[in-house]
Parts: sequence; structure tokens; C-alpha cells
Amino acid sequence: MATSSIRRSSRRRLPATTSTVPGLNRLGIPAVLTLSVTLAGCAGTGVGSADAARPASAGAHSASAAAGTTQAMPGRTSADSEASAVSVLEQLPGLGPRTLADVPANARQVVLVTGRGKNSSESNVVLYRRTGASWEPGATWPAHNALKGWTDNHRLGDLRSPIGVFTLTDAGGLLADPGTELPYDQSQSFTIGGTGLEGEPLAGSFDYVVAINYNRKPGTSPLDWTRPLGAGKGGGIWLHVDHGGPTRGCVSMAQQHMRELLRTLEPEQNPVIVMGDAASLKR
Repeated sequence: MATSSIRRSSRRRLPATTSTVPGLNRLGIPAVLTLSVTLAGCAGTGVGSADAARPASAGAHSASAAAGTTQAMPGRTSADSEASAVSVLEQLPGLGPRTLADVPANARQVVLVTGRGKNSSESNVVLYRRTGASWEPGATWPAHNALKGWTDNHRLGDLRSPIGVFTLTDAGGLLADPGTELPYDQSQSFTIGGTGLEGEPLAGSFDYVVAINYNRKPGTSPLDWTRPLGAGKGGGIWLHVDHGGPTRGCVSMAQQHMRELLRTLEPEQNPVIVMGDAASLKR
């Protein structure tokens, strides 16, 4: 695993939080609710209704992200994008020119999540690292995505994961920082209980998380409630620890794979996640 050139002592850290989410959410719910209540949607509890309408199901999927920050859209001309897509088309397997055009030119790490089908909750994850003119793949890790699969137009409570290219800038979890270079927010507010959509226990699902910059404000804790596109577009889409079943929109992997991912991602490599079902990613 690559070691970072960033000194640990100089790593940007988010301020320590308490066991409560600061402030009020967009719906005016007091932030004294713990994550077992407020972020139940991200891990896929079976407690009932929409992700953020009421405290029992409010949370990680109850928000939306900033226009211009939700998808990793580099400042390039269409000609530049097409040239970039052609240059890496064979080096990032399974991606078509439309998808590749959304991968920023400065991205040196790509977390590729490939769903087994448009309506499947099972997927595979591979971390690619740019080395010179080529992309070097890591191991393939099994993962879960949302219960009903994937969508190009994610909405609150649709039980589908958003398709697209998104930046990765912030991490956190219930457990201590495993050694990531990303800003890491350790907090008791990542505690979650209850059961998932298939009755599996959710405890430990948020031991480690990486916020996916879909409908959120980059540069803040994954616990931040800011949803610039509005609550209707969902939010709180994370990479987190797998609980043995489908999620409401997140991507989940085994704990050891989350630890490895966290230790590998480096801010100066401008990491992004490319996620969707295999057919959609080929566009």
C-alpha cells in the first residue's frame, strides 16, 4: 500500500465532535438526536418511511448536495474531455466515453464501483491508482449498494444509489482514525442500531465512513446536514462498513476493506468514486 508524502502531524483534521449532531437539520429537528436515529437511512434500516421525514428515519439520505460540487466535473472543454477519455478508455475497464469525460484530469485515484445490474444490490469495488500514463488496479472487493439498484436521478427514499463520478474529500467514524490522510471526524454520533432492510443488525456499520460528495458540502464532516440541492434529492451517500445486506443508497464493504481504503486515499491524489451498474458505466 502506498505511503503518503503528507506528514501525519500536518494532516488537516476536523474538530472533535460530541455524541450529538450540532445545530438543527433542514427540517428543524433538534440535533441532539444521535446517529442511531439521524443517520439510520444510510445503513438501510427497516424502521419505516422516507429517509428524513421524521426522527426515526431521518438522516444520511435526508439531504442534498451543492450544485457544481455533487459530481466531479473538471473545468475542461469538450475537446479536452474527449481527448482525456480516449487516452484512458482502455486503462479504466468498463467505462465508456461519457463516464470517462466526467473523471477529472487531476484525479490520480479512482474508486470504481461496478454494480452487477441496474436493479441489483450487489457490486464490486476496485481502487485504481494512476502511475504515469496508466491506471494500476488493486484488489477486487465485494460490496453492497442500494436495495433497488441504481439511478441517474436519485431521489429521497427511492432505495437506489446515484450513478456518477463524485469526489472523495472527508471521512469519519465511530472508531479511531485508522491512519487516513483524509480529514477524519471520530464521533460517538456515528453510533447506529436497529436492523437493515433484510433484518440484519446494523451495529458497526458506521465504524468507518467516507463521504461521497453527492448533494453535500465538501470539506465538512460526513455528519454535516447541508444539502444544497434540497432534501428531495437525497444525500448522506457514504462508503461504509458492510452489514450483510443492501443499503438505502450507500456503498458498503467489509471492515478490513474500509480500513485499507482509508489508509490508501490521499487528498493530494484528488480521489474520486465512479459508481453505477455495469451497463450505465459503459455509456
